[in-house]
Amino acid sequence: MKTNLKSFQEKINYQFNNENLLLTALTHSSYANECGGAYNERLEFLGDSVLGMITAEYFFSQNKKVPEGELTKLRAATVCEKSLFGFAKEIDLGSYILLGKGEMNTGGRERPSILSDAFEAVIAAIYLDGGMDKAREFVLRFVKEAVAHKNTEAFKDYKTILQEIIQRNPEERLEYVLTGESGPAHDKVFEMEIHLNSNCIGKGSGHSKKLAEQAAAGEALKLMGVEI
Repeated sequence: MKTNLKSFQEKINYQFNNENLLLTALTHSSYANECGGAYNERLEFLGDSVLGMITAEYFFSQNKKVPEGELTKLRAATVCEKSLFGFAKEIDLGSYILLGKGEMNTGGRERPSILSDAFEAVIAAIYLDGGMDKAREFVLRFVKEAVAHKNTEAFKDYKTILQEIIQRNPEERLEYVLTGESGPAHDKVFEMEIHLNSNCIGKGSGHSKKLAEQAAAGEALKLMGVEI
């Protein structure tokens, strides 16, 4: 199995000096386990930090009167798995990822965790190959568009909205309770409930505990009749 590096570079509008970096960024561990070679987890680790720096710098410079808490929310919404999955879909990243047979046969090319991790790995590959300016150019292509449509689902912090409502009554107490998890270690689904004074007011699921909590908070707000 091969991937079309030339086509992908045209799609992202960046030509690599060292195409091995890109190949590693597009290689999932399941493929490396079957065929050998490097895979993208280390690049993902670096890409996460590069992405965080670029988005923090951008929001800091573009929102001079916005307080730290709001900047944190904005950055968190931009770099969450849901947003990165959307960015990856924009460049059809799933079609270029090298996957093992098992992952390929179980829908790995459409799995949010795999695509979002690979997107961060691509950021790191560009950073190592061309420097911060090129990485910034690549990242901001997506971030600027996302911010322009920040009323979308990914930018809504349901947990904070719910917490602010509940805090109006000091005697009320919210608690997030993990009720279950399923799936393989690399692609778990977590089930979460929100309890208000021990009563369940919302349920949600996601590929991380944070995503599951957001989903549960969103359901709770809808049940409370809050427009979100």
